Amino acid sequence: MTSEEIDERKRKRMLSNRESARRSRMKKQQHLDDMMNQISQFKEENDGILNQVNLISMKYSTLDAENSAMRSRVMELTEKLKFLNATLKQVEEKSGMAMDIPEIPDTILKPWPFSCSVQPLLRSAYMFQC
Repeated sequence: MTSEEIDERKRKRMLSNRESARRSRMKKQQHLDDMMNQISQFKEENDGILNQVNLISMKYSTLDAENSAMRSRVMELTEKLKFLNATLKQVEEKSGMAMDIPEIPDTILKPWPFSCSVQPLLRSAYMFQC
């Protein structure tokens, strides 16, 4: 082989290597762009989920406060009902007149038990952000 043939082979190999490196860089850049797009999608999804979690947390807090107020009101009314029933029984005993005094239902005295433990969210949803 002559020196010119060797130089020509080197030149072709060098051009081929450059083209291969260029394709490799383009492929790598495309992969990076795809990954960045996926990150953007995940961030949008995450923001949506965080908004939902925060909304549900606020609703839970509101309902929990309302529930506590209602339980307090039930206990207050139950005590009043017990007092009135006791008063009616005394009136019945002293007057000798029969009265229809309804019993207090167990559901009032013992509110419904939860089948599972309901716990408030103790941490902000933003703890999941990157």
